[in-house]
Amino acid sequence: MNDLQRIRVIDSHTGGEPTRVVISGAPAPEGATMAEKRSFFREKMDWVRTSVVCEPRGHDAMVGALICEPLDQSCVCGVIFFNNVDVLKGCLHATIGLAVTLHYLGRIERGEHRIETPTGIVTITLAEGGKVTVENVRSYRAVTGAKVALPNYGEISGDVAWGGNWFFLANAPTGLAVELENIEELTRVSWEIRQALINAGIMGDDGSEIDHIELFTPPVDHCADSKNFVLCPGKAYDRSPCGTGTSAKLACLAADGLLEEDQTWRQAGILDTVFEGRIRKTLHTDGDGIIPIVTGSAFITAEADLLINPDAPFAFGISPSHTS
Repeated sequence: MNDLQRIRVIDSHTGGEPTRVVISGAPAPEGATMAEKRSFFREKMDWVRTSVVCEPRGHDAMVGALICEPLDQSCVCGVIFFNNVDVLKGCLHATIGLAVTLHYLGRIERGEHRIETPTGIVTITLAEGGKVTVENVRSYRAVTGAKVALPNYGEISGDVAWGGNWFFLANAPTGLAVELENIEELTRVSWEIRQALINAGIMGDDGSEIDHIELFTPPVDHCADSKNFVLCPGKAYDRSPCGTGTSAKLACLAADGLLEEDQTWRQAGILDTVFEGRIRKTLHTDGDGIIPIVTGSAFITAEADLLINPDAPFAFGISPSHTS
């Protein structure tokens, strides 16, 4: 038993979406920037990802966050996000989960703090009751009215936008409500959209695959302005309203002149939990777009040591390797 490797984690959920923060037991990723540290983690430390979030210790919906040393000393920490199939570029629900985890550990007090991510520095403001506001990185719409054809639903038109990850945002097909009872069909349609985008050669500005699909219908009540279904890269659906997805939505609304600075947009997710979004400022230099602000709440659910016995079957998790 002394040969077991221990990875210490704290679990939380943000609007129903789980985050597992690695606080010790994993090696430190190398690199002169957070993007380089992300690449090092992806290429040299994938066993940490699969061990932490994949079966048998995790599950497809779980998102991991590795705390690491920041390069910018104004930040309380750096972080690398990952899921069941690969590393992520950004993740706001996990940033909110990280904030309450750092507070739980006594590493930060309520108030404003900076966190260094691979996509840039984000600012968090921690309030009472697990409420966290995140000022995200620049978000913008890259393509308006991109069209793909689906076998059963015909042509779907939507926008391509960056909110810390690449999104295709569209209204759900007519007759398909964004409700839990329709999860299988929503997943199937969203996966077809993702494959159609690949086949059509529609990509993000940096040549990346558009690996998040976000479908919208009207909300069930007046507590939100919209309700979404978000399919994540590993084919699991986001239980929260998705923070980077909300940022992408805000960018599209701003581009259409439908949302002004400091006007609140309430985005409900598939579980009817709500993120509040607003625009801190609209950018007119260094590229267009907005600086979005997203507010949600997270709650600690567990703390544990994950035990790795190198001699055990599936010691480092069950997961297909990333392919790019």
